[in-house]
This record gives sequence, C-alpha cells and structure tokens, in this order.
Amino acid sequence: MRSHRSFAMWQETLHISHQASLSFGRRGLILAAMLSLIACTASNPMEEYEQVTPVTRHEAETVASEYAPEVVARGAYLAELLACGTCHTNGALTGNPSADKFAGSDVGIAWSNPMIEKYPGVLYPANITPDVETGIGSWREEELVRLIQTGVDRHARRQLPVMPWPGYAKLHEDDARAIAAFLLSLKPVRHQVPANVEPGQKATSPFVHFGVYRSRKDM
Repeated sequence: MRSHRSFAMWQETLHISHQASLSFGRRGLILAAMLSLIACTASNPMEEYEQVTPVTRHEAETVASEYAPEVVARGAYLAELLACGTCHTNGALTGNPSADKFAGSDVGIAWSNPMIEKYPGVLYPANITPDVETGIGSWREEELVRLIQTGVDRHARRQLPVMPWPGYAKLHEDDARAIAAFLLSLKPVRHQVPANVEPGQKATSPFVHFGVYRSRKDM
C-alpha cells in the first residue's frame, strides 16, 4: 500500500514538473518574441545614413556686365545670405565644394520621404551661371526675378519647394533684381547637372535627403 502511494506521488511529481517545464518554455518563447519586437521597434530608421555638413559661404568670380558694380555686390551679399551657393555649387551639400561656384550640383536633394520610399524623388540643383547651353545664359532678368519670387520658371513650371521660393516671395523687387544681376554677372561655367529623378526611380548620381519629419505617434 505504501509502495502504491509512493508510486502515485512520483507520477504526480513528474506530471507537475512536466507542466512546469512546458509553462516555462512557453514563457520563454513569449519573452523572446517580446524582446525581438522591442528591438525592432527601437531600431533607428536612419541608421544607414550619416550626417553631413554643407558649406554655406561661397565667393564667386564675376565678370564685367551691364549692371552697376554696387548692384552686383548687393546681389552677391544677398545670394550668400540666402545660401544659394550651398545647393547650386557642386559638392557643397556634402562639405566639399567645387571651385566652380553656382555651376550646379551633381549631388542631388531627395524631396520625398526616405523612410517610406526606397527610391525617393531627387532634384539636382541647376547651373545658375550665365552659360548659354547648360546654365541661365539665355534667361532675361525678368524671368529670373519671377523665378526667385514665385518659383515659376521661364517655361511656366512651378519649382518644388526644395528651392525655398515661398520664403523669397516677400523679397523687395530691388533685392530680387540685385540677385539676378549678380547671377548674370558670374563667370560662365559649362556644367550639365544630372536629370531629376521621379519617385520610384533609382537615382544613379548621389544625393542627400531634404525634409523635416516627425513621428506619427506625436500627432
């Protein structure tokens, strides 16, 4: 009788141990899944990117033009104040500017969200020296003034706000004309920038990211 009870107690102990083992195993799996989820949630979406420091000051060579020297000098001051050369000088966006100031950039600016689109839309800042073939040499002063103040180019196309024309809309017309005079007095540089890339297409030239983002959780 005593042996029978001992055997029954041994079986019960085994059953409890087995159940405890299964319970511990399930808890372990759940814990591992939770840790994995937390790790994925806490991952940095910008981990594959590095921060670069653009160069914002650019002294460009000018040539004799129809514009008064004081107007050209004011235009140069305003263009530097508005950091025009940062985008429109090759390499300036990544901290290594070319000697050919304002001749356009082979480094583009992505204007759609890199955390959503694998291949964002990319704009390559134009050559804004007065080279006839690759720059603004065939533009009139009035066309440049309209572009600066309204974002509308000579072909009536509205520019993306990557060029911050909404912030230039309140520029006094004399100031906009001074900037145009400066640009049209630059030394012409022949340099064709890469074609812009639409969202969903893969860019073949380098680019940096443009934009201000916030977490949807904070909305």
